Amino acid sequence: MAQDQLEKKRHTLAHLLAAAVLKDYPHAKPTIGPAIDNGFYYDIDFSGGEAPGDEDLKQIQKNMKKMLGSWKEFTHREVTADEARAIYADNPFKLELINELDEKGETITFYTSGDFTDLCRGGHTERPAEEIAADSFKLDKIAGAYWRGDEKNPMLTRIYGLAFEDKEELDAYLTQLEEAKKRDHRKLGKELGLFSFSELVGAGLPLWSPKGTGIRQRIDAFVQELRRAKGYQMVTIPHIAKKSLYETSGHWNKYSEDLFKVRAKEGSDDNDEYVLKPMNCPHHTQIFDSVPRSYRDMPQRFAETTMVYRAEQSGELAGLTRVLSITQDDAHVFCRESQLRDEIEAIWDIVNNFYGAFNFTLKVRLSFHDPDQKDKYLGDSAIWAETEALMKQIAEERGADYFIGIGEAAFYAPKLDFMASDSIGRTHQVATIQLDRMMPQRFGLTCVNEQGEKEPVVMIHAAIAGSLERFMAVLIEHLGGEFPLWL
Repeated sequence: MAQDQLEKKRHTLAHLLAAAVLKDYPHAKPTIGPAIDNGFYYDIDFSGGEAPGDEDLKQIQKNMKKMLGSWKEFTHREVTADEARAIYADNPFKLELINELDEKGETITFYTSGDFTDLCRGGHTERPAEEIAADSFKLDKIAGAYWRGDEKNPMLTRIYGLAFEDKEELDAYLTQLEEAKKRDHRKLGKELGLFSFSELVGAGLPLWSPKGTGIRQRIDAFVQELRRAKGYQMVTIPHIAKKSLYETSGHWNKYSEDLFKVRAKEGSDDNDEYVLKPMNCPHHTQIFDSVPRSYRDMPQRFAETTMVYRAEQSGELAGLTRVLSITQDDAHVFCRESQLRDEIEAIWDIVNNFYGAFNFTLKVRLSFHDPDQKDKYLGDSAIWAETEALMKQIAEERGADYFIGIGEAAFYAPKLDFMASDSIGRTHQVATIQLDRMMPQRFGLTCVNEQGEKEPVVMIHAAIAGSLERFMAVLIEHLGGEFPLWL
């Protein structure tokens, strides 16, 4: 089954899930239910009565399989905003979506199969009863989720399901999940005495033992050894900065709600607001800009392993994969346009050498901007198109196994995101290379060229292991806790 068809199947099953829930929980208010990797989910409001628990998943799944036979086809109809509001008068979540569609002047469509109708853009299997095998999907778990991912919004119940082309693929994935449980880095990390967490310190703030610290240090030393061979110099920056630094970089407007803010002590003359740094690139621009640069000085390659801090929601924290304090093996190259290709190629070589040492297989996602959502990104569309074309050309010339991810770019730059396949077949996003023309422009970074004129420079962001915490989680599970002797 083509990936597009599988996604349609998963989306269809999200609708079927909502219909099955309403059979036993008529007070439920369905909100949204998309297809996701390996399956689907639906977020549902049960505030009007009883909510299901994990023990109820079998019955809901039974309802789904029973209903599936009557879902012969999908039909759709366009409705006016007023008609849609009347239908969902008692569902504030659907009303919010309807009002947004109305404000944008977009078409509002309802899709129906069996006895269930839902507000939806479309993208389903045409004949669910024929195209979906009843043994190719399985409800997985129940979790909490804020409406639209915002902790200020109501908490909903998210029901997850797994779905594959057939029973064989589903069973293979379930076997993989069982193996993953045995290799869970939280379990093995504790057994091996690598790290711990303390309620007194706080969730999402791992504490590394001498043994775990030693492994981290050797991994980082390997990264820096590969970088030194390519001409990188180590730098050091403070862990806080004035708010104005991030206003200039553009991060403040985008992420101010996700930052840890710091104030000078009471009574101090310093009235500035400070931030625990969420990234290192703005600091590094100031090192570059601290002295005049000639074309003879270019490129400048700065590297540093340091912590950054991001105020994740407590419900999103998970072992070492989502933490509040993130150790990054970060690097930034400041170069001329004519040097871009060579610098990207050099970083790519570092990535290959690093992950090859751990027997990871790599694919590359070309993380591009979404031209239909220009307001999400800084800068001119023409610059984005030019930058993305160069990245695609380099990937093709290297013979890389790549795919394009529209909408996956950072707000300031497209990315080469490396995806590592581990020993049990899972894929993890690991290293990244970002080609950035926007941030140097915002900080006015230049070098003096051969004609004695100021020339804008380009910036490359590069992380090899990326988050050392997350890489350690991936590595522990990839190796099953059996580290090579050199670690």
